[in-house]
Amino acid sequence: MDIDTLVIGAGQAGLATSYWLSKAGVAHLVVDRRDRLGGSWPDRWDSFHLVAPNFTIRLPGKEYAGPDPDAFMPRDEIAGYVADYAADIDAPVRLGTTVRRLGAAGDRLLAHIDGDVIEARNVVLATGPFQRPRLPAAARGLADHVHQLHSQGYRRPGQLPDGGVLVVGTGQSGAQLVEDLHRTGREVHVAVSMCPAAPRRYRGRDMIWWLLQTFLHGAEVGVPFPTVADLPTPAARFACIPHLSGVDGGHDVDLRWLARDGVRLYGQLVAADGPVVRFSDDLDKRLAFVDSAFDREFRPLFDAYIAAAEIDAPPDDRPPRDDYVPPTSTELDLDAAGITTVLWATGYRLDFGWLDLPVLDEWGYPRHVRGVTEHPGLYAVSLPWLHTEGSSVLAGVGADAEHVVAHLAARNAQRKFAS
Repeated sequence: MDIDTLVIGAGQAGLATSYWLSKAGVAHLVVDRRDRLGGSWPDRWDSFHLVAPNFTIRLPGKEYAGPDPDAFMPRDEIAGYVADYAADIDAPVRLGTTVRRLGAAGDRLLAHIDGDVIEARNVVLATGPFQRPRLPAAARGLADHVHQLHSQGYRRPGQLPDGGVLVVGTGQSGAQLVEDLHRTGREVHVAVSMCPAAPRRYRGRDMIWWLLQTFLHGAEVGVPFPTVADLPTPAARFACIPHLSGVDGGHDVDLRWLARDGVRLYGQLVAADGPVVRFSDDLDKRLAFVDSAFDREFRPLFDAYIAAAEIDAPPDDRPPRDDYVPPTSTELDLDAAGITTVLWATGYRLDFGWLDLPVLDEWGYPRHVRGVTEHPGLYAVSLPWLHTEGSSVLAGVGADAEHVVAHLAARNAQRKFAS
């Protein structure tokens, strides 16, 4: 099979790319290993809601226009929205198609699928940021009778064995899973990450509203939204996302409040020996970092935008910071504590092992400039900090896809002119 452009991945980023390819008149095919549309959203747990309000759904050609822009769409509705988007834009999608290897021959890229090879002049990698669950080395040291599950496989508290749960990691997913388990009466223990907290509302608006406005309009008033070039190191592309929740109309996730309500907090899980796990002795410092991150990373940006755009916003009315540090320990016997499950909310890592091209950096991330990789005709979208923090979310994938397709279309035109 010979086509102009192959898009690998039919989630929101791949479909946004398809939208712009169609607008540019570029013949293309979108393939996805899954057997149904909706991207990775169906992989979330049952009670999951968008952490960002519905007004952040900005897929090109299908921005949210429903009756509840400030609400938080539940999991199945998000998946349905993305699936409907494919139909709305008439995307040429082939499901149940796994690219086993992507290589090159001459000026063509060769995508090896089961029983066939697709030759393409251009390929867009749209496989998203959630490629392979990451498990720490300590997971191998746990006793065999302890049930282990990565957050990717978690759906509801009832799927876990009876007994307490140790949640390892308090990024955006981990913090929400702690709440999901705690509200059902489970005894929950938590190994706390260095992931920032964020207030649901700041100066009269949802925190994400300020983030979106700065993303869309900051440059117009001299407050540009940070790009990947502003990160201190390339490793910062993989930093965890602030924890918030879209459940019950949206709210903060406060680890100290959860501790006051009976959740047990610990430092970082550093080792496991059978049923015994050990933690770093720095819970107080971790909680202080978590609670202060918003004022370091986001508040200066938002305040600068509010001032520059001359927005009449109310003052910061967040309640005083809670300095409660719960009792903790550096060692926990899971059996003695009645803990039967360790739930790993330790994130994901990129997995481009099937990419047979020398374009990956030391983190397994394609070397690129805003999605244009070092290999001619190979592009990427929807990776963490591809261009900005919004590159892998519903609000940002469209802009990056448009940029990539503009480069791709110009490359096609140049090649036709040269021939």
